[in-house]
Amino acid sequence: MKTIAQELGITEFPFEIKDKNGKEIYYEYSNGFWVKREFDSNGKEIYYENSDGYWSKREFDSKGRETSYEDSKGCWYKAEYDSKGNEIYFEDSDGTIRDNRPKSSCEGKIVEVDGKKYQLKEVK
Repeated sequence: MKTIAQELGITEFPFEIKDKNGKEIYYEYSNGFWVKREFDSNGKEIYYENSDGYWSKREFDSKGRETSYEDSKGCWYKAEYDSKGNEIYFEDSDGTIRDNRPKSSCEGKIVEVDGKKYQLKEVK
């Protein structure tokens, strides 16, 4: 499969393509190695790919905070934030979980069913 530079007959390297905002969206070296990127409307990189097969994807919330990441090596994470910008939830592919989300108002209450007492817990 030909690279973009090969398809266009480019002979001067490095070869690059920029978007209308001046962000580099494609870069190629003379050895055929290339990098492709995509950006959101706020200029944040949301996709990266290279000719070695590696790729990564990112998502951001409306305030520009990164809420998820995944890559071709199987690494991933996701995060949630409260209205003040504090991280309230984080989970990743290594098994790390930080959960500081507000708990249900019922959690911890004791209920009795058929004479047995049960403590309510949050259901996720």
